[in-house]
Amino acid sequence: MTMAQTEANVDLNTKLPMQRRKKRERLDGLTYHLMLLPGMIMLFIFAIIPMFGAVMAFQRFIPAKGIFESPWVGWSNFTYMFQLPDSKQIFINTIVIAVGKIVLGLIVPIVFALLLHEVRQKLFKSTVQTIVYLPHFMSWVVLGTMLTMIFSYDGMVNNLLEFLGLERIMFLASNTWFRPLLILTDTWKEFGYGTIIYLAALTSINPSLYESAALDGANRWKQMLHITLPGIFPTIVLLGTLSLGNVLNAGFDQVFNLYNPLVYETGDIIDTFVYRMGLINMQYSFATAIGLMKSVISFVLIIISYRLAAKYAGYRIF
Repeated sequence: MTMAQTEANVDLNTKLPMQRRKKRERLDGLTYHLMLLPGMIMLFIFAIIPMFGAVMAFQRFIPAKGIFESPWVGWSNFTYMFQLPDSKQIFINTIVIAVGKIVLGLIVPIVFALLLHEVRQKLFKSTVQTIVYLPHFMSWVVLGTMLTMIFSYDGMVNNLLEFLGLERIMFLASNTWFRPLLILTDTWKEFGYGTIIYLAALTSINPSLYESAALDGANRWKQMLHITLPGIFPTIVLLGTLSLGNVLNAGFDQVFNLYNPLVYETGDIIDTFVYRMGLINMQYSFATAIGLMKSVISFVLIIISYRLAAKYAGYRIF
């Protein structure tokens, strides 16, 4: 066998496994895409196709005529929205509640994660971590019923206030107390999830940094200030910037299960207003216009938040 024939056989033996490997990779890729197909079909049917209904925002929608035959009114629904005296208050309520949830939703998990990180007993640490994480999985339908009973006029909190010699408070019917109640209860429900994220970020800090700081005489407070906080700062920046996209999402489930007409002044948000206008008052076009405007603003905020996350935290999706 000549040298050329030997080299040809070697090349052939090398190419065959590579061809089989590429064929196998293509087959695996096709299998994974087929696994995604049912979910993509469901997404297309229930998320993409219904977006066509957004044209109702520019119509005077008449159910008997349908979308194709209802008369067009242009920007009239949007103009009417800004003329309503309640519109300004609804946007203020939404922003105040959402921003309050974002701020406390960042601060409380950070503080709790730092405190829990200092605990050295693993059993106690894992038990506390599990307990504070459980409310995240509970529906606001369940929690709303519980909170209504706890904060009602004859509930546990008011009984405690009366026992301490204080007056009873109508928490769920007071425009003074309703917003703080929404913000605090949402923070209580979700801070356990944020705590886990920050605890995961804390595990990436090199333990030798703490050992070196201890040898140099740094106490726990200085170690936390100069090692722990800088170590999780990129995660804080990332979660903070990504949360900007939720400025107009004040939490429909929570508000819907806790509010009532007495607190519309401070508790009515965009989502609950759209629900009442669209499904109760049957002003379909007007409700669609409000929802469409909120979606456009939220989309812009999400783009801004992801650009900020990419710039300051190095986070990219694509």
